Amino acid sequence: MLKIPAKIFLVFAIALGCQVSPVQGVDIELAQDSTLEGILQRGRLRIGIEAGYLPFEMIDKRGGLRQRELRHGDVRRKGRQVPFIGFDIDMGIAMARALGVKPIFVDTRWPSIIPALNLGRFDIIFGGMSVTEKRKQQVNFAKPFMTVGQTILLNKRHQALVKSYQDLNDPKYTVVSKPATTGEAAVREMIPNCTYKPFDTEMEGAMQVLKGKADAFVYDLPFNAVFMALHKADQLVFLDKPFTTEPIAWAIRKNDPDFLKFLNNFLDEIKKDGRFDRMYDKWFKSTGWFKHVR
Repeated sequence: MLKIPAKIFLVFAIALGCQVSPVQGVDIELAQDSTLEGILQRGRLRIGIEAGYLPFEMIDKRGGLRQRELRHGDVRRKGRQVPFIGFDIDMGIAMARALGVKPIFVDTRWPSIIPALNLGRFDIIFGGMSVTEKRKQQVNFAKPFMTVGQTILLNKRHQALVKSYQDLNDPKYTVVSKPATTGEAAVREMIPNCTYKPFDTEMEGAMQVLKGKADAFVYDLPFNAVFMALHKADQLVFLDKPFTTEPIAWAIRKNDPDFLKFLNNFLDEIKKDGRFDRMYDKWFKSTGWFKHVR
């Protein structure tokens, strides 16, 4: 049993999905291993991301840091948090505010992000994670908040012959994506005969195609759409019709019903009151932020 002060009480009103008024103190029973209890005791919500996934989480160049200076796994540089911006960053700030705590964004390489979550390095994974059956075996997902799919950035020299992902299913085409992503899975499963090369980050993979060192980059629609807008060049063709359907959701450790209930009700609240739409429009429909990222 945990004694909840009045300033935190509304968090659990959201989690329980009920209308209540705050009181000076109220007893609400949480599971002993509830992540929510740890968050409230620390006063921090630790969020796992991987910097560079446009427009979800990016390094703000106004903070004086260059992307090459950042080692994945860093939380702070010179005594302060690395300056991130993006859809997930705004969402994390809103979620932490609902909990009455401070958001901490932990930059982690994507292939190790689920193990890092399960080791307790952070409390939740953002990062635009697609819900897959394989991942469901390792984590629990909240309700999806959007749906994306795989698309293709194609070097323009192939535009006459390549009209869809199926046309890339030939060893003569070098196709790139990012390890441990649904982009990589789509390449291996749907165009297995291509010559596949993984790159550690989305930006590295996309740049291979832009520079003519690879033929196609397979990745999520949001990233490819933003990359195309940022690099308006005559070297690229954007095959923007998704050839997969992938729900996106927050991931947490298994067997944590209190936290899962809070997340689902928080999502309902921000969609109901318009905050979700405002964040979506800011990062997915506006281009004003382009000049602030590397």
